[in-house]
Order: sequence, then C-alpha cells, then structure tokens
Amino acid sequence: MQEIIGYFLSVLIGFSLGLIGGGGSILTVPVLVFFFDIEPSLATTYSLFIVGLAALSGSINHYRMHNISYKTVVLFGIPSVIVLFIMRRWLVQMIPPVIFHTDKITITKSFFILSIFSVLMLVAGWSMIRQKKYAPSKDRESVGRLIIQGALTGAVTGFIGIGGGFIIVPSLVLFAGLPMKKAIGTSLTIIIVNCIIGIASTIDAVQSINLYILTVFSICAIIGILLGTQATRVISDKKLKPIFGWVIILMSLVVFAEIFKQHR
Repeated sequence: MQEIIGYFLSVLIGFSLGLIGGGGSILTVPVLVFFFDIEPSLATTYSLFIVGLAALSGSINHYRMHNISYKTVVLFGIPSVIVLFIMRRWLVQMIPPVIFHTDKITITKSFFILSIFSVLMLVAGWSMIRQKKYAPSKDRESVGRLIIQGALTGAVTGFIGIGGGFIIVPSLVLFAGLPMKKAIGTSLTIIIVNCIIGIASTIDAVQSINLYILTVFSICAIIGILLGTQATRVISDKKLKPIFGWVIILMSLVVFAEIFKQHR
C-alpha cells in the first residue's frame, strides 16, 4: 500500500514538473526516502534518472510551444553543468557520514542534506510569492548575470542531487526576466543536461538501483509531466508564479515534518 501511494505521488511529481518547471526533484527525493525506504544519498541518484526522463518528455511539448530560450540554456546551463559535476564527483563525497555527534545530538550526512534541501525550498517558494509585481524583461538577460546564476544553481544541484528546477525557475523569472512559461520550458531543458551530468558523476551508485522501482516511478512521472505541460496552455504566467511558490512552500513543510519525525 505504501508503494502504491508512492507511485500515485510520482504522477503528481511529474504534473508539478510540467506545470511549474520545477519541484520534481524536491518531491522525488522525499517520496523515495519515506515511501520506498531508499537511503537519501541513493535517492538523489534515482531522482536524477526520474526527473531527467520526465523533463525530456516535457521539454518536447515546450519546444513545440516555443517556450525555450536557447541563449539562456547555453549561458546558464554550461556553468551550471561544470559546477554540478565538480560538486557531485568530489566535494559531496568529502562529507563524512556523521558530521556532528554528542551524547544528545547526532547530525548525519542524510539529515544535513535533507535539512538544507528544506530550507532552500522554503526560500525559493517565498521569493516567488513575495514579489507581487511581475514584469518580464530582456534587459536582465545579461551574459554575466546568467553565468553567475548558472554556477550557483549548479552548486546547489550538485550538493543536493536534484535537477534544480526549484532554483532555476525563480532565477530565470526574478533575475533573468524571462516570462514564466518560457522559464519553465528553459528550466526543463537545463534540467535534462544537469541530470545527465549528475548521473555520470555518481555512476558507481547506479548498480545499487532497483530497476523495477525506477521504471514504474519514471513512467508515472512522465504521465504526470505530459498532463502538467498541457495545463500550462490554459493558465496565465501571473497565476503560475504564485502557484509555484505555494507548491514549494507546502512541500518544504512536509519534508521538515518528516525529517524531525524520523530524527527526534
């Protein structure tokens, strides 16, 4: 029963990814951990496969709708990929299994990663809700700005092991000035590349993956993202922005609750 609920949630994960261009990995990692009992570090590798396949399916529809900024994909995506690879291949591996331990408190690597995960979700969600005025502008799509934002996103993506949509979309909307729907399509394209590099940098973990869970979860997520992508045709940019924020905030609270439930 627990796994059935997990697969149902995977459809919702895909729907979120298709509708708002992010949140796929944010939701995938906790679902894999809490409903399939997969260790958090390995769950990030599952997540890269699942979100990458779902993003590929969704980006095809956004390509047809002309919702991809190729300039942004290159200037934002390349530094993001480089930093992501460095983080996943070397820096994350340097974090010890137990970061801090006393008689009363033990902070593990898994606890630390999920906690950072939740905080970043909360900040990203609130940033999308707080800014009431929404005015897309090409003036903010500067080369330097996109490169710096891409590098920062790659660092976050590599550390947490996610596709990065929940950071990419707010960055493209709030700082690069892209319209919400174009930010979503562009985000999905960048996520595909990020996931491929993330998988390549943790290739040793692939042999530990349960192919049945990965396959079924991915199929459900792809169904969801196709539904979510179609939904963007009837929802305006201004409505998508706060929807993104509230979805991320809600999930951050759920993850916070589950973290402290398991570590109290």
